[in-house]
Amino acid sequence: MAALLGLGTAGCAFITPQATTKEVETANGVNGKVGTVDIRNATLISDDGEDASLLVTFSNSAKESRALTLQYEVAGAKTELTVPVAGNGNTSFGADGETQVVLRGIDAAAGSLFPVYFQYGDAEGKQLLLPILTTDFAEYTGLAPTPLPTVTPTPTPVPSTTLPTADPAVTPTPEATPAP
Repeated sequence: MAALLGLGTAGCAFITPQATTKEVETANGVNGKVGTVDIRNATLISDDGEDASLLVTFSNSAKESRALTLQYEVAGAKTELTVPVAGNGNTSFGADGETQVVLRGIDAAAGSLFPVYFQYGDAEGKQLLLPILTTDFAEYTGLAPTPLPTVTPTPTPVPSTTLPTADPAVTPTPEATPAP
């Protein structure tokens, strides 16, 4: 009887999935890998849904630096940006004091997922669905892209010029014509 009771209570462990075998991302962003470059915690920060700043860390395990291309769609057309990723280390973008990489014209609402394709050289690329977050979260304050300045033309006064008028007292003289 004790053996049956022990087997009956232990049987649950055989059919229950182990939580430790599932990989769970504990950050707001997403992760991926392209060749020797790990993409860590990639997130887009946008307050207007039009322009978004990429918040990401790239970790390159190769000695050589990489020119990583980011490709995304704007109004049905593919747009590309290329960012440098240092060799043997980490390269971060978007945080305070770091270079800002801005994806312009994305037309995506906060809370949605925006597809971005990452690739370099002949390494197989990877598309990730990046979450779009706003600066309403305290940790993202000041990280949204700076809007492009709008140029408003201002009228410039044109100085009035007086055109010379013909003086009726002056009679034009015919130009001298050389004799044949």
